[in-house]
Amino acid sequence: MDVQKVIQEQVTTNPVVLYMKGSPAMPRCGFSSMASQILKACGVQSYLAVDVLMNEDIRQGIKEYANWPTIPQLYVKGEFIGGSDIMKEMFDSGELKKLLDEVQA
Repeated sequence: MDVQKVIQEQVTTNPVVLYMKGSPAMPRCGFSSMASQILKACGVQSYLAVDVLMNEDIRQGIKEYANWPTIPQLYVKGEFIGGSDIMKEMFDSGELKKLLDEVQA
């Protein structure tokens, strides 16, 4: 299994992808919880949530894929958006909701 190919396929075949610790229903860290709550607050009904704690290869591979050292990581239409801190800034400015509304239109 080529982890980079798996990640590439996940982020390009799903409009919204969140790599997180745990699941939206049961996040396993505060940052992942905040990220899923932000998506909910933006009105995102469905997205691919990948629990990196279930697969160590994905957990390490996603850090290399985005050249970003932390999790969670949000992808919209194949583009890396950022982690929970960037998501929060974009949410507060209204930029994230606008981006997500375009994807779901």
